Amino acid sequence: MKPLEGIRILDFSRVLAGPMATQILAELGAEVTKVERPGTGDESRLFEPRLPRGESAYFFAFNRAKRSMTLNLKSPEGQEIAARLAETHDVVLENFLPGEMDRFNLGYDVLSRRNPGLVYVSNTGFGQTGPYRLRNGYDTIFQALSGIMHLTGHPDAPPAKAGIPVSDMTSGLWIAIAILTGLVGRGRSGRGCHVDLSMMDVQTSLLALAAARLFALDEDIGRSGTEHPGRVPSAAFQCADGTWLHISGSDQHWNDICGVLGLDDLAADAALRKNAARVAARERVMADMRQAIAQRERGPLAEALRDRGVPAGEVNTVREILSDPHSEARGVVGTFDHPEEGTVRALRTPLRFAGYEDPAIGCPPPLGADTAALLAEELGIPAETIDRLRNEGVI
Repeated sequence: MKPLEGIRILDFSRVLAGPMATQILAELGAEVTKVERPGTGDESRLFEPRLPRGESAYFFAFNRAKRSMTLNLKSPEGQEIAARLAETHDVVLENFLPGEMDRFNLGYDVLSRRNPGLVYVSNTGFGQTGPYRLRNGYDTIFQALSGIMHLTGHPDAPPAKAGIPVSDMTSGLWIAIAILTGLVGRGRSGRGCHVDLSMMDVQTSLLALAAARLFALDEDIGRSGTEHPGRVPSAAFQCADGTWLHISGSDQHWNDICGVLGLDDLAADAALRKNAARVAARERVMADMRQAIAQRERGPLAEALRDRGVPAGEVNTVREILSDPHSEARGVVGTFDHPEEGTVRALRTPLRFAGYEDPAIGCPPPLGADTAALLAEELGIPAETIDRLRNEGVI
């Protein structure tokens, strides 16, 4: 048994944040029905890169273990079908602009009257309120507006985006938290709820440390590359073989760092045993460390530091970390079988349970593969009506 078995989610979201959240919950056992536009489906089905038989690797990354049905939400019949389905589901997730689901007669007020226990999550760029509420946005827009892009990169270089779609993916995690929190609350009160989840709010919440610095020192922090603004050493250093090693040590590691690197002068300076003094002397300390590390190869140096208990980690490529012995031992990469693409590799959900079945990688659904079965089994719609709805573009 999986921990979320019996939970039913009706998912109207597209592209990344919402689909990521419901994939997490689906692989934890929830039954997720992905509602897509007839003909085209979720637009991420068309995104690059492509697998050998033409399926979107992007879509596969965030839509596993779900069912797919097609439904035209602009059609009155489509709207009624969606509303009837919501009556038998625990959760509705949508990421339309504010007011759009109301125009489809599928807003929280309408659906909660039909299902008072419904947990309804609206994931939008800027939320249901505020002057930006009707703006469109993408991941990099939120990185820019939230201040994350201003903080990312090196001091002498332009602002940079994170190497992953951090706005979408952190929002996906918060959507999953919102759904689970709503369900726990319903279990206690018997009532559902409407969650207003703004991707912009999520990104701004990630500024906790930068905001704390602003509140404490009135200092609007800028880019610091791989260096930690409040700790020395904590940075990536280039090694003699051209690779990079990140070293991050606290006061208890300082003597060991100096010993491994042969930095006797730094070790002899009693003042540098405290982090605050090292931060004040950042340029001197970092210059000496860079010079010493530039003469060492990454592998032996990393092992020497770790043997002394110093936190150190190679700056891996994606290929390197996914083939790393620890990743292999933890089963980070798994596979699923797809009817067109065959065996496909994918990242596993990073949770392991004692007392429940661990999450398993599911297969992404073909567009509309479950439409007829859902209409017949869930709503009792006869085959001839299903044919008509398909011919009229409702499904």
